[in-house]
Amino acid sequence: MQCVLFRHGIAVAREDWQGEDAQRPLTKKGENRVRQAAEGLANLDIRPTHILTSPFLRAHETAQILYHMLKIKASPRICDELIPDSPPDKLFPLLATLPNDATVICVGHEPHLSEAASLMLFGKPAAALSMKKAGACLITFGEHPKPGRGLLEWWMPPSALRAL
Repeated sequence: MQCVLFRHGIAVAREDWQGEDAQRPLTKKGENRVRQAAEGLANLDIRPTHILTSPFLRAHETAQILYHMLKIKASPRICDELIPDSPPDKLFPLLATLPNDATVICVGHEPHLSEAASLMLFGKPAAALSMKKAGACLITFGEHPKPGRGLLEWWMPPSALRAL
């Protein structure tokens, strides 16, 4: 299994938003940066079979852009396991429901995605990892995704993805 962890794009600032945090949308700049990052993923020959997303609007909008730009056949699946305060270990049972040869993009938030990545790679939380908005990493697994069994293929900030 290939697992791409992708942080949502730039959203309206919290201090500028009057509604619930979960309903903050992407900005136009955020949408454009996600499109450019998606082009970078395509140039890396990432061919996703599945896309999972946090139900928060900014993540769902990011997932929709990736879905269309990368021509993913399966529609984005909203997963509470990707909300910011969900325990990152809850992602493993979700990933285990997918085929072993799947390439999945998980769209979420920080620090949740970095915590999930550290569990995938090291089997425990590591504070040194962080992912910028519209940044991504690729972690591969052998047969089944298990803590500490992931192999980091690459970790890219959004500027590197856009440069591709």
